[in-house]
Amino acid sequence: MSDERSPTKFHSAIPVFLVSDIASTIEWYQTYLGFEAHTFPETPPFAFCVLVKDGVEIMLQRLAGYEKPNEFGKRLGGVWDAYLRTQGVVGLYGAMSNASDVKVLEPLKKHWYGDTEFVVEDPNGYVLVFGEQV
Repeated sequence: MSDERSPTKFHSAIPVFLVSDIASTIEWYQTYLGFEAHTFPETPPFAFCVLVKDGVEIMLQRLAGYEKPNEFGKRLGGVWDAYLRTQGVVGLYGAMSNASDVKVLEPLKKHWYGDTEFVVEDPNGYVLVFGEQV
């Protein structure tokens, strides 16, 4: 007997960040990365948000008083929360590294495997890696 159901196909994976203040997080992602915000409810205080840019999504869930543990230095090479494949990584690095509200954890570097990457920490302590493939 054949299975008439279509095979399972995954389309994407979306990081979900727990944050204490969605509104200020939205502002940072809009200002430095150009993300668009879709919030629930539509007015603050927000309980949930989907940040969207160029087909990339990051979800935010609110938990009052939440502070993310700092895990970055606990592993050689760092502990990452999201890796964003990027076109124009050099220009993005130039803009972000000169911004006072952006904490750069690792400067722009071309790695032995060919990707050029840099690492920042968002205002909630989430580690974002921006990488461009050769």
